[in-house]
Amino acid sequence: MDARSLETLGLAEAPRDHPLLYPGAWPSDSGLLDGDRLLPPERLVYEDRVPVLAVGSNACPGQLRHKMAGFGIVSPLPMVKARVTGLDVGVSAHVSFMGYVSASPFHAPGHVRELFLTWLDDEQLAVIDASEGVPMRNGHYGRAWLPAPDVRIELADGTVLPGAFAYVNRHGVLHDGTGAPRTHPGERALLTELLVGSARLRDLFGVTPEEFCARARADAELCERGTRLFAEEKLVTASGLEGYLRVQPGRPQQTGSPGTGSSLFPPSM
Repeated sequence: MDARSLETLGLAEAPRDHPLLYPGAWPSDSGLLDGDRLLPPERLVYEDRVPVLAVGSNACPGQLRHKMAGFGIVSPLPMVKARVTGLDVGVSAHVSFMGYVSASPFHAPGHVRELFLTWLDDEQLAVIDASEGVPMRNGHYGRAWLPAPDVRIELADGTVLPGAFAYVNRHGVLHDGTGAPRTHPGERALLTELLVGSARLRDLFGVTPEEFCARARADAELCERGTRLFAEEKLVTASGLEGYLRVQPGRPQQTGSPGTGSSLFPPSM
């Protein structure tokens, strides 16, 4: 068996195929995703690529492979583990037609956690942007530049980046009952909590996580109703990152690389 294959490493399954596995399995350390294999990283910083923090399934090699394969993109994709201060992983205030309620970052001053930084070339960035709805007027996410020192991103060799992009939900995030953003506990636990707490949500999606995923999957109208229900039941709060979005919500967002040699900095509009 190939010791570097995603199958061998337990990283092959994609949450879009198995919604209750969301956000999917993350690597134990930095690597270079090359087709069906995760290789040792060539380096930690890629000056000719765009740094994008992954807070959900974009840190799952199986999901990334699925997204890239759909567009015939085979170029290697670096995934670098980073120590991030100022962010935590919350719950997006929308229901995905993939059958799950996904993750979205929220501002958490002083909080430290490990996340993966994906270094994307032009084609890869366009694919991930499209998968998050960035170019769409009614897309759920915008791509926001999070600058240091507001968000500190430190790599294993001590390098501190001047910032990175992250996908911020335009609807906001779900709160924990006190008004503060709730953290994403994994899909099965999250859906169980949400369904127990809302009779209207159970009417739409059933009483178990399995029923929720089955009903939501590929039913765009039902997902939109679920998204509206989050707001109607006042389950939504701001992520604190809305001000970092590079364009106003509801407008198409520029995609593509900031350019070779300056990819660590946000593009001018």
